Amino acid sequence: MSEKEAAGSEIRTTGVLTKQGVKITEKSSIDALSQRGYGTVENDALTLAFYEALYLMDKGLLEVKDENDATIDFQSLLQRYEKADANAWVNYLIYRDLRSRGYVVREGFGADTEFRMYERGAYGKDTAAYLVLGIQEGKPLPISELAAALQHCQSQKKELILAVMNRRGEIVYYSVSQLTFK
Repeated sequence: MSEKEAAGSEIRTTGVLTKQGVKITEKSSIDALSQRGYGTVENDALTLAFYEALYLMDKGLLEVKDENDATIDFQSLLQRYEKADANAWVNYLIYRDLRSRGYVVREGFGADTEFRMYERGAYGKDTAAYLVLGIQEGKPLPISELAAALQHCQSQKKELILAVMNRRGEIVYYSVSQLTFK
């Protein structure tokens, strides 16, 4: 099922803002969202990362409330995310772009990789094939960091994808591999 089809068939849900993201406790929503690769299930609740919650809010599938039951809008949630992560906007745009292309995207692990990305249709059946490192055009990336990320990906038997957001907010993807001379 594509994201557009899923959006039409999915029930709108409500979550509560926490320090880690947005927590959902409604059982049917937990099942529906976790099957599609959203959030982390713990103690009968689903916790969405900020970028996941922003994406679902943008799609009209999620309403976020604070601890006082007041509705949080997209901009307020983004500002909260930016306090926790200086690259919040870039990460959200990369996440949104990959999701709109039909990929399941989960939180990355190690070597500053923001995301791990699954082949289309592989989520739940296979491990992630790619690790995604997001950067902004014009911001320097030390070659040592890129080399460390590449080495980490190779040790995990995954391909490194460099997601570069240009000044216009467009994202260009590059596959990164090690150059060896013979």
